[in-house]
Amino acid sequence: MKYSRVYVDSIRYVLPPVIVSSRELEARLRPVYKALHISMGQLEVLTGVQERRWWKDDDSLSDRGAEAAKRALDAAGIDAADLGALVYTGVCREQFEPATACMIASHLGISQEASVFDLSNACLGALNGILDIANRIELGQIRAGMVVSCETSREINETMIKRMLEDHDMELFKMGLATLTGGSGAVAILLTDGSFAHKPRRRLVGGVTLTDPRFHDLCHWGLEQVGADWFRPMMSTDSVAVLKHGVALGLKTWKAFLKRLDWTVDLVDKVICHQVGSEHQNAILKFLGIPNNKDYVTYPFLGNIGTVSVPITAAIAEEREFLKEGDRVSFLGIGSGLNCTMLGFQW
Repeated sequence: MKYSRVYVDSIRYVLPPVIVSSRELEARLRPVYKALHISMGQLEVLTGVQERRWWKDDDSLSDRGAEAAKRALDAAGIDAADLGALVYTGVCREQFEPATACMIASHLGISQEASVFDLSNACLGALNGILDIANRIELGQIRAGMVVSCETSREINETMIKRMLEDHDMELFKMGLATLTGGSGAVAILLTDGSFAHKPRRRLVGGVTLTDPRFHDLCHWGLEQVGADWFRPMMSTDSVAVLKHGVALGLKTWKAFLKRLDWTVDLVDKVICHQVGSEHQNAILKFLGIPNNKDYVTYPFLGNIGTVSVPITAAIAEEREFLKEGDRVSFLGIGSGLNCTMLGFQW
């Protein structure tokens, strides 16, 4: 995939107000740690996640997603009526139907001629949404489109803690550790053909996608039946296998990505990885041959926000002047399935 007329005019986000430290979660799990002879502080030691954020109980995904979307439009000086497509890409949704994108579109008041729908692909959703909008722009179908995502981890964090307290099992602890790294947040990415700005920036150069669905059963997030008419959220992750096979797929994708864009590792100025944790970050950068100082991380204080992680990290990295005008920037996305998408930008 290569693009010649697609730009990211703005990326804006909303952070939840409730900050929850790893030590707070571990304090609630003290009986589990005692029974399994686990030292307190291991959650942060094993993952590098010091804290994550939760939405308030009365917050809704569409409200917070719409808030991020409005911020992105205001930052670029573009009206919602100019959007030719709005794609919601979060793993978390308001309900099975209608599409959460419809509620967000209603909040914004976009044109009736715009395409409005949800797109789902685990942690890669936002990057897939970028590609969908980019294709429409490159084909001349629309001038502008937006990708919106909002994730919430409060419910799945609470459920996992409850399960661990009910069953002091080491295997459950291992499979649930990744769940406890989950964070919350909302983000909106506004893409255009560059015609709205006097000096368009952040051009999407191209990207590559590879997949290895043999490993689709390594990570699960959904509902499990625990009674005749009672379901509860569940999540389990084989972290070791996800890391092993994810890195292997990532390396293949990275090589194809560099070849497709005619880049070299040295030409890549900065990278934004999916924010899983310290072990994942160190492994993927090592195997791809990328120095750690080229990567920006947010997982220590935001955790893993699923589809929101890559774009929100890019937005924060730009705010803090890590990403600078002229940089060649790569978004590195690896999601359960397994799927891998890497995108290249001229910032």
